[in-house]
Amino acid sequence: MTVDIDKTDGRGDTPPAGAEAIKAIPVRHYGRYVSAVVAIALLVAIVYAFSQGKINWGAIPDYLFDDRVLGGLGKTLLITVLSMLIGIVGGILLAVMRLSKNPVTSSIAWFYIWFFRGTPVLVQLVVWFNLGLVFEYINLGPVYRDEWADFMTPFLTALLGLGLNEAAYMAEICRAGLLAVDEGQTEAAHALGMSHAKTLRRIVVPQAMRVIVPPTGNEVINMLKTTSLVSVVQYSELFRVAQDIGQTSGAPAEMLFLAAVWYLLLTSVFSVGQYYLERYYARGSTRQLPPTPWQKVRANMLSLGRPRGAAA
Repeated sequence: MTVDIDKTDGRGDTPPAGAEAIKAIPVRHYGRYVSAVVAIALLVAIVYAFSQGKINWGAIPDYLFDDRVLGGLGKTLLITVLSMLIGIVGGILLAVMRLSKNPVTSSIAWFYIWFFRGTPVLVQLVVWFNLGLVFEYINLGPVYRDEWADFMTPFLTALLGLGLNEAAYMAEICRAGLLAVDEGQTEAAHALGMSHAKTLRRIVVPQAMRVIVPPTGNEVINMLKTTSLVSVVQYSELFRVAQDIGQTSGAPAEMLFLAAVWYLLLTSVFSVGQYYLERYYARGSTRQLPPTPWQKVRANMLSLGRPRGAAA
């Protein structure tokens, strides 16, 4: 016997003819519209206020690629890289010392971090620069001997002041990354006969990098901006060069805006580099890596060109 089965609903009844699908009406968030209008109004007010000021905006592109500005920019990048190198190497050493079971080395690392984190970096720079008032000569025995004023140049003052201060912060960042790795993995490596140094290099450090890299990237960007403080010790970096040009050209405010433009460009480049570095060390910890900026732009462009309702 053959049975014809008609289209029915879940209860076996035939749905009424002309039944329409339920229309979902999105909830209107009026607060978002109000906040957007307020934000745009504030932005317009700020732009209008600056447009009314006596600012020669044409002076900024005129001096943007000036040889003196580019020279100061190169010194800013140099002191940033070298100071971060001292900070990272010193931070790793201090972190290992701080985690050591030896009370002497642990106490020394704790005192170093306490001192350099507890005093402003500007004060440290001025102290290094004026130590010539206390020590007339620097005497390292048969290795080196010279007057302090000739030894402690503005470059060396900036390098020591920024690098040694950064080592204290990097020590805490590295210590947090090392402590984030499960102790069971260290114990398993030791059980397999691996030395402590090899365990750190092969097991602990690669996993700790996922915790260390993001704040280290922030420290690099912060170091780039902190280099503006070394102008007080006569080091001709970007900020000091911009000030000098502003005094001679009669456009001091414009040259400060010029320095701000270069700082924004450099921090943007460093931020992109930090993103890709974090993405690299995220392998193995996430099922799918986050999309790159170019992949996001490409996905948005494809979604705009796709007809509404079409399958992705």
